[in-house]
Amino acid sequence: MSILLYAESAEGKFKKVALELASYAKKVADSMGTTVTALTVNATDVSELSKYGVNKAIKVSDSKLTGFSAKAYSNIIQQVAKKEGSKLVLLSSSTDSLYLAPLVAVSLQAGFASNVIGLPVSTSPFQVKRTAFSNKAFNITEINTDVKVISLSKNSYGVVENASTLTEEDFNPSLADSDFGIKIETVEKSSGKVTIADADIVVSAGRGLKGPENWGMIEELASVLGAATACSKPVSDLGWRPHGEHVGQTGKPVATNLYIAVGISGAIQHIAGINSSKVKLVINTDPEAPFFKVADYGVVGDAFEVVPKLIEKLKVFKAQG
Repeated sequence: MSILLYAESAEGKFKKVALELASYAKKVADSMGTTVTALTVNATDVSELSKYGVNKAIKVSDSKLTGFSAKAYSNIIQQVAKKEGSKLVLLSSSTDSLYLAPLVAVSLQAGFASNVIGLPVSTSPFQVKRTAFSNKAFNITEINTDVKVISLSKNSYGVVENASTLTEEDFNPSLADSDFGIKIETVEKSSGKVTIADADIVVSAGRGLKGPENWGMIEELASVLGAATACSKPVSDLGWRPHGEHVGQTGKPVATNLYIAVGISGAIQHIAGINSSKVKLVINTDPEAPFFKVADYGVVGDAFEVVPKLIEKLKVFKAQG
């Protein structure tokens, strides 16, 4: 009857969202008087999960699962949930898990709550707090089904170490050729940079930078902060930056600890996609830019003057320890 979580990994290593989900699961398990089981797929070393409260790791290893297949992965989660008798299944809010969650819920005949932002308000009845209306409001959702599936919003709980004793078990799921109906031809990955998915800080820029040749200072600021770089939709549409860096409601939603927007006016779709970020800093020459209405901190000024000075000050600050 343990809580089951799907611990996402890439190239054998666990993603930050997996460790956050494990931390969250441990706290929920303690309140419900049960244990935490993690399902891993092609992870090279599962021992790391013991640092975050996982009691049992169920390991699936299959070369056919190297590329993500929502149908195959959801089928595996369903099989493990039934094998373990899990009544609560936890997923993250990553792109992969957004595909998985509804498939898992349907296969388990489970109620599903997305965008969960905290520990359950109540476990009997089971109620969770969620964001709604593009992060403009909150609601309390009650799940009455026997099996429950929830997805945790990124950076809503944090990564918390809570050591446990871990047991490991290999599992061979029953999969059919029909579970692999989509074939992945190529995968393009950025290397040597902090990814948007794992970043605690994102530095994003828009058309205010006037051209791709000026992106050097954005990359330098991101490097100093240990941040990921991102951009607005018009910038990716113009080909100034890769589409993988486009953040917002129509791109990659982000929920970082700090979001820095440079030269972005703040279209409603962009704001909706980054509104879950805890602190938002906006740098723009236009004091009437919509972004200032939702910003925690705002600088009215020319990015070509403000950003270099900010980089300089940050370097001095870091040098002083």
